[in-house]
Amino acid sequence: MSLRGDVCVVTGACGFLGKSLVKLLLEEEKMAEIRLLDKHVQPEFLKSLEGKTCLSLHYSSSYFAEAHLKCRKMFVSFFYNSPLFLIDMIKSCSSYFMRTQLLLEACIQENVASFIYTSSIEVMGPNSRGEPIFYGSEDTVYDCTLKFSYSKTKKEAEQRTLQANSEVLQNGGQLATCALRPMYIYGEDSHFLLGHMRDGIRNKNVLYRISRAEARVNPVYVGNVAVAHLQAARCLKDPQKRNVIGGKLYFISDDTPPISYSDLNHVLMSPLGFSIQEKLPLPFCLLYVACFFLDILCTMLRPFIRIALCPRVFSFQYKKNTPHILQPLLKLKVVLLLPLSISYFISFVSYM
Repeated sequence: MSLRGDVCVVTGACGFLGKSLVKLLLEEEKMAEIRLLDKHVQPEFLKSLEGKTCLSLHYSSSYFAEAHLKCRKMFVSFFYNSPLFLIDMIKSCSSYFMRTQLLLEACIQENVASFIYTSSIEVMGPNSRGEPIFYGSEDTVYDCTLKFSYSKTKKEAEQRTLQANSEVLQNGGQLATCALRPMYIYGEDSHFLLGHMRDGIRNKNVLYRISRAEARVNPVYVGNVAVAHLQAARCLKDPQKRNVIGGKLYFISDDTPPISYSDLNHVLMSPLGFSIQEKLPLPFCLLYVACFFLDILCTMLRPFIRIALCPRVFSFQYKKNTPHILQPLLKLKVVLLLPLSISYFISFVSYM
């Protein structure tokens, strides 16, 4: 079902995924208006967009100070919040739940029909035993106690979003919500990939190996994550599908083959002449010891400063929910890697 004539708000619209979603909405839908809400406004991004849809860019230092105004006369809200830098993530992670709560309240008071929350794979774990997940799904049982602030608050926000499903709106209607959990997202303008490229250039065009080749995950292309959001919005508008996906969460992946983080970087950047280290910089046992002491250091410094450790990410599949949400439009092909890598290089030059 089309979103023609509807109004939507995209929070974090100038971010990595937000920009891809806005472009997709302009290409695939003829909406009445798209309202872009972000703390980091990029006027040049707005100027680069093409389409007949009315666009409005809103900046708020408190992010949701004007939530009610932005949600007025709106059909769907996409809540995506992914900071560009680690320091921003640490400062803002404690407010994920509050931000979600405020926007949900605004949706209810302004009679917004649908709300889509972008969660994270990190809300799944890992657990204290470091147990992997092989081809998991939404029904996979995984015992885990989250210890990182980012994953904790994202999990709380996700749960609040699902609980808000079927809440009564001011006009007597019902709010429909769903949560999407994308895998590690790669694509154009990824600051993670640009960072690895920068380190590789400093290392004489040799990428650092930060993960073992057998530690495979399910990366997902940013364009397919945007497609999942659009298809979720269409399903929430369809009266027959609305009750099917309302109040549910979905993992978002695509046909990108399982691969380690380091090897993914190499696949994307090898057309530019980058090679990669064959082994980890240190033996795995020494890395375990280093992580052990780092964990102790973090515990000692926690009252004074927050230090984020990189958790593991596991593999999931989207096949189960293809009838409901995701049928990836973009397939990973070798022929696409060269132009994709060139776009990384162009982005990197401007990033420098």
